[in-house]
Amino acid sequence: MKYKVAAVQMNSGMDVADNLTHAERLISQVVRLGANLVVLPECFAAFATPEMLLIGKGEQTVEGPIRSFLAEQARTHNIWLVAGSIPFLPEGQTDDRCLASCFVYNNQGDEVARYDKIHLFDVNVDDSKGSYRESKEFLPGKHLVVVDTPFGRVAPVICYDLRFPEIFRKLAEHNVDIFCIPSAFTAVTGAAHWETLVKARAIENFSYVIAANQTGSHGDKRETHGHSMIVDPWGQAIASTTKGEAVILAEIDLQKVKQIRDQMPSLSHRCPYELALIKK
Repeated sequence: MKYKVAAVQMNSGMDVADNLTHAERLISQVVRLGANLVVLPECFAAFATPEMLLIGKGEQTVEGPIRSFLAEQARTHNIWLVAGSIPFLPEGQTDDRCLASCFVYNNQGDEVARYDKIHLFDVNVDDSKGSYRESKEFLPGKHLVVVDTPFGRVAPVICYDLRFPEIFRKLAEHNVDIFCIPSAFTAVTGAAHWETLVKARAIENFSYVIAANQTGSHGDKRETHGHSMIVDPWGQAIASTTKGEAVILAEIDLQKVKQIRDQMPSLSHRCPYELALIKK
């Protein structure tokens, strides 16, 4: 019940072909280290580009250039791949916005799941960009996803979803062993909250967390935090990095998930309650 899992940290830009070249090199690097499950960061194939809709239209079928690349990587390297996020426009979609979709591939290169980012990053940040309005380019997803894999039960969520513990608790009700969090946390919000949030989601749900982040400057005044992490169910970082493109690898033990949940069964201790609002 022990497996090697990995997070890939990238500095993606607008050029899809160049991003895929970088992804291929980093995937190959971590596979040589023995990875069985690999997680790519959010926007790994296209970052800060005005061409999101056009790219999304090109990915409507499995023959799309990014989706076919991902299937080939999983099949060639005999790995399961949680493929960050890409712009995806479903056939028949009439809105001029894409979904931010995380495709999951088995080691045969088959698409076994797709998670569409639910929470969109519409915030003001005290950095050189200042304002982020993800909903101008993307539609929110509507469904959570849990995937049975040889490495336990896996649930992908994306970046800003990390700030919404209720979706993690909902997924934990389905005995998720590993949360995969492809991200592009900004430098400012990442420095303030990234490590705390990643560890909190692991501790609250007694699950492993693989958090793969973007790093560095990306154009359009965007800068991301890096510091990708793999955290165990007790909240300990068992692999991490700082800035710059990198891969991290850790061995996970599903027996540890069971042991911790048996020793501290707080997930089963949740009690019904009512709220009393006391007004002055």
